[in-house]
Amino acid sequence: MALAFIGLGANLGDPRDQVRAALEALGGIPATRLLKRSSLYRTAPVGHAAQPEFVNAVAQVETDLEPRALLQALLDIERRFGRARSFANAPRTLDLDLLLYDARRVREPGLEVPHPRMHERAFVLRPLCEIAPDTEIPGKGALAPLLAACAGQAAERLET
Repeated sequence: MALAFIGLGANLGDPRDQVRAALEALGGIPATRLLKRSSLYRTAPVGHAAQPEFVNAVAQVETDLEPRALLQALLDIERRFGRARSFANAPRTLDLDLLLYDARRVREPGLEVPHPRMHERAFVLRPLCEIAPDTEIPGKGALAPLLAACAGQAAERLET
């Protein structure tokens, strides 16, 4: 079994409920078990700034699925939640990102693990530090200094 981390985010509809429901949906992925989930965090949008704030979280799962199959399961959940991809960094009902898969590095069309920008995003690093503070991002290092480098990005804990 592999350990994987999944980033969750939403800023349309009721983002808190969307992220909570998506956390539950992760437990329904075949050959996968939800191990840990972070608190919910309110964060400012990155990239396209003229949109509502996000609610974000990170989950740790144990899975027998290979990275591509796990990503496909995440995309299926996004579709069930009404995710539409109109343009990069657009508002969304749900966004699920495969952040880490063990210590593996994967680079294939449509799949890159570790997620290529996770080390620059407080909305990923803060909840990841909450549930797995000793995690290292392959090729980037320990979480604490990476999070310190994101000090100007607000990520306010909403609830546990």
